[in-house]
Amino acid sequence: MGIPESRVIQAAIVREKGGAMLMEDVTIGLPSDDEVLVRMVACGVCHTDMVVRDQLLPMPLPAILGHEGAGVVEAVGRNVANVAPGDHVVMSYMFCGHCYLCDAGHPAHCANILPTNFGGSRMDGTTGTTDAAGNVIHDHFFGQSSFAQYALANSNNVVKVDKDLPLDILAPLGCGLQTGSGAVLNALKVRPGSSFAVFGAGAVGLAAVMAAKIAGATQVIAVDINADRLALAAELGATHTINSRDGDPVAKIMEITGRGADFSLEASGLPAVLRQAVDCLGFFGTCGIVGAAPLGSEVTLDINGVMIPAKKIMGIVQGDVIASTFIPTLIEFYKQGRFPFDRLIKHYDFADINQAIADSENGRTIKPVLRIGTV
Repeated sequence: MGIPESRVIQAAIVREKGGAMLMEDVTIGLPSDDEVLVRMVACGVCHTDMVVRDQLLPMPLPAILGHEGAGVVEAVGRNVANVAPGDHVVMSYMFCGHCYLCDAGHPAHCANILPTNFGGSRMDGTTGTTDAAGNVIHDHFFGQSSFAQYALANSNNVVKVDKDLPLDILAPLGCGLQTGSGAVLNALKVRPGSSFAVFGAGAVGLAAVMAAKIAGATQVIAVDINADRLALAAELGATHTINSRDGDPVAKIMEITGRGADFSLEASGLPAVLRQAVDCLGFFGTCGIVGAAPLGSEVTLDINGVMIPAKKIMGIVQGDVIASTFIPTLIEFYKQGRFPFDRLIKHYDFADINQAIADSENGRTIKPVLRIGTV
């Protein structure tokens, strides 16, 4: 029996700014020439899903969000060569593959990153899903829209993984976890013997803590306002933790390091915290920015406080990694027990997606993962 031209599936749709995810029947079509139809097994819930839901980063609505998907390939377009039906895949960000930044090995900073990931359609403007009334539902969020029983992904953003590994554990590797760890290992290139401070101990920040330990940093400092998350950071590799409710974290980092941090990472998305992440650096220190803030957000800096110590500020998207090679590296670290990201995960049934989102927003769950289907 062949693959049907279209099928009716369940998807979680956000129809209005700040609205709940509504479970609805939608019709999804076949993959185009460069696409892959994936039967979803699991999908992580990420802060960026909420940012787009609230239209702080605009995307056309109604839409299917979800961008940390994992599943089984059901069908492929005629130009797809990297995966085949039956393969297990983790899905990551989308990129065009032909701009000067993709050609230079920086697809996470693709010149077309906004239309490919937030345009609500394929690059040609078409979509793959309609609702029960036949109206277009915007999809292809991060090239996948994985809050659904099936997703249409591009061959660029699927990564084949071993079938003996649980997809409901691997799912969040495609965004938050590779962002935090990639920022440390790939973009900042934290070096052995250095000092590193991360502001924000959510999934991204805790991934950064684990990665800094892997990189050989001898002072790994986690800053947050959640005591439980700081305790977990200490278990995962932080040598020092700072609750910023108890005092100035910049002064405490200066006290710990003696001269300021060599590297810092801002993972909260708050401008005031970014200022702290810059101020805590020592001479020739580098601050990476991964926290998603609303478009147009600004921060004030002490110009001489940046210039004289020769500090650097680096914007980082998705850890500036190539997912097809970096995700397998993270999986190998996981197998070795060096990247125990499963400790961040709490599973939810797909029907409980709004509870998972609420638990993420109020800090009860670090990394919610939806169980959507079975292998």
